[in-house]
Amino acid sequence: MTRRAYPSAPRPGVGALVLHKGAVLLVRRGKSPGRGLWALPGGKVKLGETLREAAEREIREETGIEIEAGEPLYVFDFIERDAESRVAYHYVIVDIRCEYRKGEPRPGDDADDARWVTESELSDLAVSQATLKLLELVRFGRI
Repeated sequence: MTRRAYPSAPRPGVGALVLHKGAVLLVRRGKSPGRGLWALPGGKVKLGETLREAAEREIREETGIEIEAGEPLYVFDFIERDAESRVAYHYVIVDIRCEYRKGEPRPGDDADDARWVTESELSDLAVSQATLKLLELVRFGRI
C-alpha cells in the first residue's frame, strides 16, 4: 500500500461534481490533507480502476450516494508542503461531472459530514479553493 503522506510520486485522485435540485454534494474532510474543509467528494484511484469507476466507488463510500460518472471536467494539482518545504501530499485530481441516481448523503470513509449545499450556503462554510474555483467555472458556463 502506498503512503498518503510523503509519497515518492504524485497520486491520481478523482472528485465528483454532483448537482441535484439546485445544490451540490459536498463533504467535510475528516483527514489530512484538507481536514475540516468542505470539498467535492472523491478520493484515490485504485490500480486497474478507471476514473469513472473510482468516482462511483468513492462517492458511494464517502457519502452513500449512487451516481453515474460522466466525463472529466476539471484537472488540478493539490500539493501541500510541510514546514521544511518537503512535499507532504501531492495529488493530481480529475473532477468528473456526475449524475445523481439515488440516496441521501451520510458521512462515511474519510468524511466527517456530507450534505447538499446551495450556492447561498457556500459563504458560510470553509470550502476548499479548488472546489470554489470549479463551482465558479460551472456557474458561469466556462466548463
